[in-house]
Amino acid sequence: MRPQCLVLEKKEVLFLANVDKTVNPPAPNHIAIIMDGNGRWAKKRGLPRTAGHSAGAEAFRRIANYCRTLGVRYLTVYAFSTENWKRSEEEVGGIMRLLGAYLREAIRDMEKNHVRFRFFGDLTQLDPHLQKLCWEAQNQSSAYEHEVQVNFCLNYGGRDEILRAARKFAADVAAGKCSEADLSESVFSNYLDSAGVPDPELVIRPSGEQRTSNFLPWQSVYSEYVFMDVLWPDFKPADLDKAIEEYHRRNRRFGGA
Repeated sequence: MRPQCLVLEKKEVLFLANVDKTVNPPAPNHIAIIMDGNGRWAKKRGLPRTAGHSAGAEAFRRIANYCRTLGVRYLTVYAFSTENWKRSEEEVGGIMRLLGAYLREAIRDMEKNHVRFRFFGDLTQLDPHLQKLCWEAQNQSSAYEHEVQVNFCLNYGGRDEILRAARKFAADVAAGKCSEADLSESVFSNYLDSAGVPDPELVIRPSGEQRTSNFLPWQSVYSEYVFMDVLWPDFKPADLDKAIEEYHRRNRRFGGA
C-alpha cells in the first residue's frame, strides 16, 4: 500500500505560515526528512554546489533545534545516500567535511545540548577519521536516553540496509543462534540499522521532488508523506509546522477500514 502523499506548493506554505496559530497540534514522536535541494539552491544563486550543502547544514541545525522545542523524540535525516558517491569528488569531499565539522562541534557541546546520536548506514565505507567521529558521538551520547535522538542516514540506502540485515540473520542461522522458523517482521526489524527505534509517523521531502529515493522503505510503510515545494536550505520552522498540521489532517487507518 502506498503511503498517503500531499504536495504543498511553495506559495501555499508561505500563505499558511501567516495564519494565526494560537494552538499548535502536537508534533509526531518521530519525524524523518529527506534533505533535498541543496544543489538547486546553489545553482539558482550562481554558487558552487558545496555552498548549497553549507546552507543545508545550517537548515539542519535550525530544524533540529526547533524539533527539540516541539518535543519531537526522534529526528531522522538523509545525510548521504549510497548513490551519492556518484557525485563529483569535490562535492562528496565538501559534504564529508561538513559532516566532520558538525560532529566535532556536537561532541564538543554534548554536555550542553544533551542530544543523542545514532547512525544508519554502512559506515565502513567512510574515511576512518569520520567513522571515528561517528562512533564517538554515538557512544558518548548514549547516556542521554531520555533526550531527543538524531538519526543520521549516512552512506545509507534502504535496499542496502535490508540486504545487510538479511545477511546478519542468515549468519545467525548458520551459527545456530536461531532458526529460519524464528523469522518474523519484528525479529527482522531488530537486524536493521534502526533496531529499537520506532517507525517514523511523518516523512517530509522538501525541494518539490515526489519520490522516496531509497529512504527507509521498511520503516515508512505506514508513514505519512508530505512533499513540499521549498528547497532544503530555505526550509524554516514555519514549513515544519505546516507539514505537522497536514499530518494531523490525515486519517491513519493502517490498512483498516
